[in-house]
Parts: sequence; structure tokens; C-alpha cells
Amino acid sequence: MPPSIALRMNHALPAEHRERLLHTAREVRFPQGTRLFEEGGHANRFWIVRDGTAALDLHVPGRRAPIVETLGAGDLVGWSWLYEPYVWQLGAATVTSVRAYEFDAVAVRLMCLNDAEFGRAVEHWVGRVLSHRLQAARTRLLDLYGPYGSEGGAR
Repeated sequence: MPPSIALRMNHALPAEHRERLLHTAREVRFPQGTRLFEEGGHANRFWIVRDGTAALDLHVPGRRAPIVETLGAGDLVGWSWLYEPYVWQLGAATVTSVRAYEFDAVAVRLMCLNDAEFGRAVEHWVGRVLSHRLQAARTRLLDLYGPYGSEGGAR
């Protein structure tokens, strides 16, 4: 289930909020195979992919971590930074080399607290991404471990 273009920052946030958010970003590069974060780790930053791809994965005891979703240009990598207890709910690694905008989570949360309109826009955007990611994780786990996959019905 690829992310919807409507979930990308350029479509989800009004221009003035996008510009304000991007003003706090720093540009980073990650080589292929870089682990961005581990499920259960402290979520203190997030990224918007500029180019390249990253994969979100989910720890499944006794099994190799399945890829839940692959993200590309314009996609948000990480949502756990916005919601207490600020712990990553998924893991992430680069599939290809990635150039991204990196954001400090504490700084952005403070911006959200200090400007209610900005905060609502960011929370709405990240909430929509979160909803999509939960559905993608559910579908992927059903495909891998459900008796009939995500299609349902007997075979």
C-alpha cells in the first residue's frame, strides 16, 4: 500500500506552515542500508525524504522483521516523535541512498505548542500519516501471517 500523495508534506500542509517547518530542517544524507531508528528507541527526530527510498519494518518475535511500507520523495519518516511517550513504534532503514530534511522533534513540538494553528496543521498531517501506517502494518501482517492473507475469505 504506497503512501498517498495527499499525505506528503507538500500537499498536506499549507505553504506558510511548510515553509516555517522547512526553515528548521537540516539537510542530511544516508547511505544505502543505514538504520535510521529501531522500534522501541527514543523518537527525537524525523525526516522528509528528498530522494531515495526508506523502508519501515515491524518487529515480529521469532521472525525476520517484515517491511510494512516503502517511502520515497516527499514522504514523512517517523511519527512517534509527536506522541508521548516519544518511542518509535516501527523501525526504519534506507533501501537506497537517501537525501532528506531532518527535524529536531523537541523544537517542532515547541513550535506546535507556541502556535495553535501551526500545531493543528502538523498534528492533523501526522495523524493522517499515522492512520495510513497502521492500516499498512495491519495489511502487511495479514498478508504474511493471516490464514487467508489480507484478501479474506476461504481458499
